[in-house]
Amino acid sequence: MELKRVVITGLGTVNPLGNSIEEYWEGLKNGVSGAARITRMNIELHKTQFGCEVKNFDPTLYVEKKEVRKHDPFTLYAFAAAQQAIDDSGLDLDAIDKDRAGVIWGAGVGGLQTFYEEVKAYDLSRPKFNPFFIPKMIANIAGGLVSIRFGFRGPNFTTVSACASASHAMIEAFNYIRMGKANLFITGGSEAAINEAGLCGFNSMRAISTRNDDPATASRPFDKDRDGFVMGEGSGALIFEEYEHAIARGAKIYAEVVGGGMSADAYHMTAPDPDGKGASLVMKWALEDAGLKPEDIDYINVHGTSTPLGDIAEPKAIIKVFGDHAYKLSISSTKSMTGHLLGAAGAIEGIASILALRDGIIPPTINHFTDDPEIDNNLDFTFNVAKKRDINYAISNTFGFGGHNATVVFKKY
Repeated sequence: MELKRVVITGLGTVNPLGNSIEEYWEGLKNGVSGAARITRMNIELHKTQFGCEVKNFDPTLYVEKKEVRKHDPFTLYAFAAAQQAIDDSGLDLDAIDKDRAGVIWGAGVGGLQTFYEEVKAYDLSRPKFNPFFIPKMIANIAGGLVSIRFGFRGPNFTTVSACASASHAMIEAFNYIRMGKANLFITGGSEAAINEAGLCGFNSMRAISTRNDDPATASRPFDKDRDGFVMGEGSGALIFEEYEHAIARGAKIYAEVVGGGMSADAYHMTAPDPDGKGASLVMKWALEDAGLKPEDIDYINVHGTSTPLGDIAEPKAIIKVFGDHAYKLSISSTKSMTGHLLGAAGAIEGIASILALRDGIIPPTINHFTDDPEIDNNLDFTFNVAKKRDINYAISNTFGFGGHNATVVFKKY
């Protein structure tokens, strides 16, 4: 079978650095932190009192005011990013074959805010739930409603693999198009877990930072004094399109998708394999899928969550896969600025990788103060300041609880 080429023709996002691609990219280039004290709930008794919230988001720009209450925030974020991506792509929705247009979306948790509110309000003496409870909560609903909104009747499903969810969604969209089963997809992911349930849940695991005195510097990947990730929220959407289909309609093309890898750590419920076995395997397979050698890669947008164990394992895996070339790579963790968007992380980090390719700019890993002796600091983590570099190939890594690993490979167009 002759595989089709797949390109990216539209982008959209709502995230802690901004509610558009332009705001997001400016924030990344300038090393802006999206972290601050949480504003939407009483957090006085919480161990962690900050996060990377979406700011100044108006859902009525994308949904009628009377419809907003019918949707969980993770779905509202999905609507916004998807609409932006469609608008950005220049697609004429009346001219395309909607039977060959689909939606493959990622969500690690889904409607956690809805679940929390409904259970909190439950009255045992009068057992009744809101009729929108289930359809607002289920993780697949965002992708389903996006397909309804645009009338896309092609493949439609949601990948749920914790922090790797959006990357798995993109790989699936890539595969369907290159195998000739669809012409285009809206793909990416959304998440909205900054609430009492999400905050308490991750706190109880000791997974998130408690640096309440200085939220802006709390996400510090690869720094010796890192103490956990910072929760983020939002969405990222990408239009993946078959190359000839895009060319025929005169689309602008951001970059090309050329490979994807998937693996499992098969090690622990939440901790990474300490030697990075699953992480090295997923990068190896992604390169093989793309038909590339390690020395072809210029930039890695790493998972880099700012957790004590994960930030040690991933650099080990990079050195194992790339050998001497590892020291010629540019590496950065944009989670240092956005926080960790969980199931949506792969979407906005894929977008960051694509924009880095387009503009020849490596976004920084901010908040580096002290080298960690357990990490090889001869690697170029692009600490604190963005830098210019010609980039021909970039990869984006995402690793999730349960040992789920996904890597996407992008090529400059």
